[in-house]
Amino acid sequence: MIDFKYSLVIEATEEPDFFGFFSPDLEGFSGVGHSIEDCLYKARWGMIEHARLLREAGLPVPAETSCPKIIIQNQPATKAA
Repeated sequence: MIDFKYSLVIEATEEPDFFGFFSPDLEGFSGVGHSIEDCLYKARWGMIEHARLLREAGLPVPAETSCPKIIIQNQPATKAA
């Protein structure tokens, strides 16, 4: 079982060993990893730390999600200017 308190989106990039991740439930939380497993590990502990820092700063911490989802997708294509 993967124990997360918030949903997570992992995005694959054109680089085979570079992934970005963020939580749509936890504003301001994002990171990078070298594999999906690396992102899962970093996100799990990073979410705990992010929520702790929000509490310490006196900022609101979003309620934990009752059924968090983990989504793995390709990074959206960017349009040239």
